[in-house]
Amino acid sequence: MGFEITKESYAGSIKEITLGSGKNAITVGGETSYPFYLFEGDTPNRPKIAMEIWDMKPEDWPEAALVHFKDVVSDPVAWAKKCVDKFGAEAIVLQLKSVDPNDKNASPADAAATVKKVLAAINVPLIVWGCANPAKDEEVLKKVAEECQGKNLIIGPVEEKNHKGVGAAALGYGHTIISSSAIDVNLAKQCNILLENLGVPTNKIIMDPTTSGLGYGLEYTYSVMERLRMAALSQGDDKLQLPMINNLGNEVWKCKEAKQTAKDAPTLGDPERRAILMEAVGAVCYLLSGSDILIMRHPEAIRLVKSFIDLGLKGGMATDVAAIKKELKDVDIDYASLAPAADLKIEEEKKAAAPKTAAAKKAAPAAKKAAPAKKAASAVAPAAPKAAVAPAVDPAAQAKAEAEAKAAVEIAAKAKAEADVKAKAAAEVKAKADAEAKVKADAEAAKKAEAEDRAKRDAEENEIRLKRAAEREKHAVERKKTSITVTAAATQMTQQEKMIDSLMRIHRRIPLY
Repeated sequence: MGFEITKESYAGSIKEITLGSGKNAITVGGETSYPFYLFEGDTPNRPKIAMEIWDMKPEDWPEAALVHFKDVVSDPVAWAKKCVDKFGAEAIVLQLKSVDPNDKNASPADAAATVKKVLAAINVPLIVWGCANPAKDEEVLKKVAEECQGKNLIIGPVEEKNHKGVGAAALGYGHTIISSSAIDVNLAKQCNILLENLGVPTNKIIMDPTTSGLGYGLEYTYSVMERLRMAALSQGDDKLQLPMINNLGNEVWKCKEAKQTAKDAPTLGDPERRAILMEAVGAVCYLLSGSDILIMRHPEAIRLVKSFIDLGLKGGMATDVAAIKKELKDVDIDYASLAPAADLKIEEEKKAAAPKTAAAKKAAPAAKKAAPAKKAASAVAPAAPKAAVAPAVDPAAQAKAEAEAKAAVEIAAKAKAEADVKAKAAAEVKAKADAEAKVKADAEAAKKAEAEDRAKRDAEENEIRLKRAAEREKHAVERKKTSITVTAAATQMTQQEKMIDSLMRIHRRIPLY
């Protein structure tokens, strides 16, 4: 009998959502199992990678990120075309950094004009990402939605604070919404419900769980995404059966470690390879937690992640993937000079040398004090004959005395520790006995109170029972004393006639309508 893999059955599936319009539109979602679990379900649409561009020239990008785009960073249109034509971007993400009120505070009209130019220059879906200021994003995204009617842009992030304005604009002008929440399953579901109540269909919503770079932030996001996908597939929660998007490149490349040079952090290795791997590793983590769309920056990191997706969906050998291709010069780091000196002594040698080292440290101050005195004495009086010199202290005897003193101190400390342990144990035993006695006393008191309460209730019930019996006997006597005279009807009717009379009386009372 061949080996059979145990398979899970899923209660739900991820909805398929179309990005963009026309023949260049792409579809994401549609999974019927956990990420890359091809033995349990289908993944009809592979995860997509979108390359990000900015609507203004970046000022804090490290050289490793700028090297591929330094000739186009001042022109969003040329930047987008280069990402599509040279690096094969599956979608473009236009980060509207200039509209941030804390930066250039560009107007909604300017942002919409930039979006229209970029949209006209590319033939792949366009994702428009705001500045994460809910009030300003509402103004900007509403204008963008209006100016690009019918183009099925993917606009966001849309939060609870601005879901009505942006949601209505997207619904009216035919766009897809990025529903954003702050790393929380319940908040993600709530935002989806609010948009659905507004009238936005679920095939026009993509979830953004809020993305973090490497570190504990990634762990938070990974856990939430994992729970979102579990709720959607295993629990069949239709409010969470939506594709997810991660704005990864924007988060990774603003980390300190991605910007530090070899001079600033030599132990972290080559800065270019380090930052590329930071982005690639983060992308792989989010793919494993259920991401359908990754927003990335560096072409080499994108190539590595695409290779991982191919390996996960089609199989193959990871050794066939080409190594990172550098654009910057190699850095020469002398790791040997940075490494601490090797300690080749074994533990037994260290323990044997410890008493001698301690004795030497104690003898050194005494020797220093004795040296000036000896010098002064030699200056005042002539040197004494050799026979008058005091015999030197025997080092072996001194070491033995010190060892014995140390042993005595250790024995005393051990005895004190044992005494403390015994006292602590005795105190714990006493506390435990007191606690048990208290519990026993409380239980007995509760039992006694319960018995008294039960006896009291029984007495009250018995008293009520006797009182009711006396009342029944009294009523029975009174009924016997009362006589009722019955007079026969003037006209005697049969049972059938009585039934007919009753029916006639009932029908006469029913109102006619």
